[in-house]
Amino acid sequence: MMKKVTFLTGYYGSGKTEVAMNLAIQKEIDVIVDLDVINPYFRTREMEAFLSENGIETISSDRDSKMHLDMPFISKKIFNPLYNEKKRVIYDLGGSDQGAKLMRQFDDYKDMDYDLLVAINIFRPETDHEDEIVKLINRIEGTSGFKVTGLINNSNLLKDTTLEDIQKGQIVVEKVSKKLNLPIAYTSYWNEIDDTGFNVSNEILKLKLYFRKNWF
Repeated sequence: MMKKVTFLTGYYGSGKTEVAMNLAIQKEIDVIVDLDVINPYFRTREMEAFLSENGIETISSDRDSKMHLDMPFISKKIFNPLYNEKKRVIYDLGGSDQGAKLMRQFDDYKDMDYDLLVAINIFRPETDHEDEIVKLINRIEGTSGFKVTGLINNSNLLKDTTLEDIQKGQIVVEKVSKKLNLPIAYTSYWNEIDDTGFNVSNEILKLKLYFRKNWF
């Protein structure tokens, strides 16, 4: 069961925005807030029309600003979902600890019911070993001022991903989970992968590729 507020982060290339899109649609989230001022590619604001068709509101910059203007400007509208008890929201943060700095704006809301999830792709150089992942999580907590509450194994090689790749990622993320006493919230992978016989104790999130559907 997703909490009222979910912050989602991960190093560049982790696939966190693809995960955010799928969580928003599959879990019928009310609002997705694009807080990614780090990466100019694959941002949820680019899917605003599609999300609206699925009953999901998108919040990012003010309506009168250009969608692709890359400035560290955040609209005051990002706080609106926190004042509506009936709305669940996903905040899609910029990659790594730099993107997590924006969470300092929520210092006055630390008593809210939230999750801070880190998407992990072990096939990225910065997160290819459990020690590097632990360091990243420590940096995220230090810069954001919030505790990470869960992990997502999103290990992938785009459409070349195999079930064995996912299993390799699961082993590494499980080691991080034990070391930091953090649960694995999801194991996520492309929904066209044959996962016959694959079992994990945590929830599986099968991804439809919205951003990378034409990438090979």
